[in-house]
Amino acid sequence: MTASTHLTILTGASRGMGLAMAEQLLDAGHELLCLSRKTNDALAQRAERAGRKLEQWPQDLSRAEAAAARLETWLTTRGPQGLASITLINNAGVLPQIAPLGEIGAADLAQALRVDLEAPMLLAGAFLRATAAWACERRLLNISSGLGRRAMASQAPYCAAKAGMDHFTRCVALEEAGRPNGARVCSLAPGVIDTDMQVQLRDADPARFPDIGNFQGLKDKGGLSSPATAAAQVLAYLNRPDFGSNPVADVRD
Repeated sequence: MTASTHLTILTGASRGMGLAMAEQLLDAGHELLCLSRKTNDALAQRAERAGRKLEQWPQDLSRAEAAAARLETWLTTRGPQGLASITLINNAGVLPQIAPLGEIGAADLAQALRVDLEAPMLLAGAFLRATAAWACERRLLNISSGLGRRAMASQAPYCAAKAGMDHFTRCVALEEAGRPNGARVCSLAPGVIDTDMQVQLRDADPARFPDIGNFQGLKDKGGLSSPATAAAQVLAYLNRPDFGSNPVADVRD
């Protein structure tokens, strides 16, 4: 019997682009494991109506070591039976206080770096270890940002985390290229999306955030993608035959 099941593990699936990706993946017939701060009842109902398998773990990704251990155990127990592909999408992210680095509290800064960089690395490591011997197609997609590739005042933690994500993805791509059935890996910038993060940026203190006008202008001029549109673009990129040929990419390229 030919394996036909596509299993996707998705973080940050309870709202915004993550929720839109989860909905579109369910509609496309994928099985889903979602790790989010909160579960989403509407997503569960959507999966039930469609007859799709959905598991949701309420998870604080600032404590990702436990989540990574649980994921590794879950994957080892599940095994590769019936799978045509398995994909991890590291989508969850947070913005700390929008201010110069010296004005951000240590706890806020540490939490942002844990969620935006430490959690994706820990989950990616667990995913790659648990599936290393699996024969199905394996893909790792890290949702990055243009701010990982250009500096911006009052955005040091987010810029640094996304730059770190880009670079650890490059390293993993080199590692996986030398393995039998190595995972295909990419850190992808999804464009500028009309989400809660954009609201935070537009509502920041202009005295502490000199680029606020650019974000307000994007909203006023209709320059933001909807979560559904951005999700569709990201998933289309994930399904490209050449996915992983460029470990750091942008949906707009």
